[in-house]
Amino acid sequence: MTMTPSSARLQDPGIRALFERNSRWQCWLDVEAALAQAQARIGMIPTTSATIITAKAQLQLLDEKRIVEGLARTGHPLVPLVWELARACGEEAGGHVHWGATTQNILETGDALLLKKTLSIYRQQFARLFSAMADLAERTANTPVTGRTNGQQALPVTFGFKVAAWIDEFSRHLERINDLSPRVLVATLGGAVGTFASFGAQGPALQTEFARTLQLGVTPVPSRTHLDRAAEYITCLGLIAGTTGKIAKEIYTLCKQEFGEAGEPVPEGAVGSSTMPQKRNPVMVQDLMADSVAIRALVPQALESMLVEHEADRTSSLVMRNAIANGSALTGDSLERLIITLEGLWVDPQRMLNNLGLTGGMILSESIMLELGKVIGRQEAHDVVYDTAQAALDGTTSFANALTQAPLVKAHLSAEAVHAMLDPTGYTGLSGDIAREQAEVARCLARDLSSASHQ
Repeated sequence: MTMTPSSARLQDPGIRALFERNSRWQCWLDVEAALAQAQARIGMIPTTSATIITAKAQLQLLDEKRIVEGLARTGHPLVPLVWELARACGEEAGGHVHWGATTQNILETGDALLLKKTLSIYRQQFARLFSAMADLAERTANTPVTGRTNGQQALPVTFGFKVAAWIDEFSRHLERINDLSPRVLVATLGGAVGTFASFGAQGPALQTEFARTLQLGVTPVPSRTHLDRAAEYITCLGLIAGTTGKIAKEIYTLCKQEFGEAGEPVPEGAVGSSTMPQKRNPVMVQDLMADSVAIRALVPQALESMLVEHEADRTSSLVMRNAIANGSALTGDSLERLIITLEGLWVDPQRMLNNLGLTGGMILSESIMLELGKVIGRQEAHDVVYDTAQAALDGTTSFANALTQAPLVKAHLSAEAVHAMLDPTGYTGLSGDIAREQAEVARCLARDLSSASHQ
């Protein structure tokens, strides 16, 4: 059973529905039809049988009550569906349903079809996400904000630079999705233990034709122990979840009153607390962080499932199938939440400037050190600025005043030069350029993805 969205604002992108019971059943019927078509084309079963099987392999044409009763009686996930399809096809054609295949051939190939649709939805979401990030990166390319390392103020950056890092990371996730597709989206048809024994010498040719019919790749060795493909997919989802969770955590922190620099959009009428009327809780990013945990927790499950015993082990496939369904749905939810969050993200440039001034200019220590270091050497300059900063920490004087009074600083830098170097807006490096460059990268990726989805 897949987890359901918890936010009223979230629109299901359609992935959850793919893994519901009837969708799975229809997917397996599609695989059975493709199997019959491929077998007819190589002369393994009569063409008339394949035609009938294909025509009847529609869930609405079958008796759902019979299938459900069969599931309750047999405890088998596929056999009652095969029985009902065979019954609907009649005695002759029905005798050729599921010819030579084993259950896992149908289920795994069906999963590949579902993942093909899932990856297509992800790409559409990525297009919207890249567009949202491009807008945000451009809008905040030159908006100075405190850069923090190890939880402490480090150097000024711009908010657009933060977004540029997100774009860069998501561009690699898109590469991963594209790279794994040929490996993961494959048809497997080797029979009971993967040796083609039930198909004979025609087995490899049948599998190739079967895969071509479904527009999937072919596995060279149709072993039922190969769960590395699904594990790679789940691991990729875990990496995406790592990024969505990181972005959510950043926004969650920045929207605290103590920071007040940025936050998710809050729709009119939203209620944060039943007892504290003033609260505006960050619902979307909290959901994102929770989803991230749940998705990343599936990665060790998927890796553990690779330890298949002998030629097949239903335990492994059960764990993997649940991980695929839950991970896929949660990833779709996460991407949707992130799109909503970034499209409506608010930023407070004045609060960012205020926070940049919290250390009284110490956040610009590096700029003073390097300028002074040109004359007296970097290490000695470091020691001078360090000692000056320590002297200013007791609050008896400002960092700027302490610098201008320090003998070595005073000897080489004017007070005007010191004050100019303590302006945080002038020491953001190439933050703005990087933000704009990545915004253009994101726009190009969004255009390519949108164009591909309409082909």
